[in-house]
Amino acid sequence: MKRKERGVLQEWAVAIKRDKWLYVLAAPGLLFFLIFKYFPIWGLALAFKDYSPWSGFWASDWVGFKYFQEFFSNPDFWMLFRNTMGISFMNIIFFFPMPIVLALLLNEVRGMLFKRFVQTVVYLPHFLSWVVIVGICYLLFSQGTGVVNQLITESGGKSIPFLTDPSSFWLMLTAQSIWKEAGWGTIIFLAALTGINQELYEAAQIDGANRWKQMLNVTLPGIRSTIVVLFILRLGQVMEVGFEQIYLMASAPVSHVADVFDTYVYRVGILNGRFGYATVVGVFKSVVGLILVVGGNRLAKRFGEEGLY
Repeated sequence: MKRKERGVLQEWAVAIKRDKWLYVLAAPGLLFFLIFKYFPIWGLALAFKDYSPWSGFWASDWVGFKYFQEFFSNPDFWMLFRNTMGISFMNIIFFFPMPIVLALLLNEVRGMLFKRFVQTVVYLPHFLSWVVIVGICYLLFSQGTGVVNQLITESGGKSIPFLTDPSSFWLMLTAQSIWKEAGWGTIIFLAALTGINQELYEAAQIDGANRWKQMLNVTLPGIRSTIVVLFILRLGQVMEVGFEQIYLMASAPVSHVADVFDTYVYRVGILNGRFGYATVVGVFKSVVGLILVVGGNRLAKRFGEEGLY
């Protein structure tokens, strides 16, 4: 048995020596996941402790499922759940397809100079922070001094409370996300489009298919697996709707539709110092995301797709 283990270690050593530069390139990514994803897992034990900074992590009192019962019996739970799922649903319905549509449109552009110009323009908002995005939004849509409302009032209309109307708050968040990230999201789909065999397009042209039919019968099936994988990954982020964007956009008139689990964790955990209770919210979000990823992966395999694993 020891000889067998020694042989395995020697094989590993040879493989590492042979591919050492690949491991060097992968090291930053591996360190990122180890430090920020795997190492913090031990902190989930805070959900079962009455954590006190003075007592420390190990010496804090064990309270079991006390905070879980308090969280699920909290009257605000269903409001937080509704807002989080509502914003995520809007993102899945409207935001998720936009990079696909934009990639398909860019794929049809034949002028390379114009195509690169459009790609540069739609990529730029990704590099702006949410502070800048929200600031631009306030300059445009503020009821008192916003450019859009000034144009409406000067043309004889009545100003519209774009930023303080609860019925349009989720739509405003979705529109911001589309403008900021849709262009950046096309990178993966454009890369997938380059892997489609060009002979399939030639065969479709011989059969008399126009550009629309080629897109439906060649292009979309060619990137279907990529779409499925990204959709499964998106399901795992259903409970993550973006703290910074919502925190900056929230105001008193829209507080009942803007309060989500992320802002609740900040308010209860950071501002009030209830670290154990706030950890329960994180555990709940992680469990929901895991269930959705596993369920989505199994459903994808049932329909003949490869899935994540």
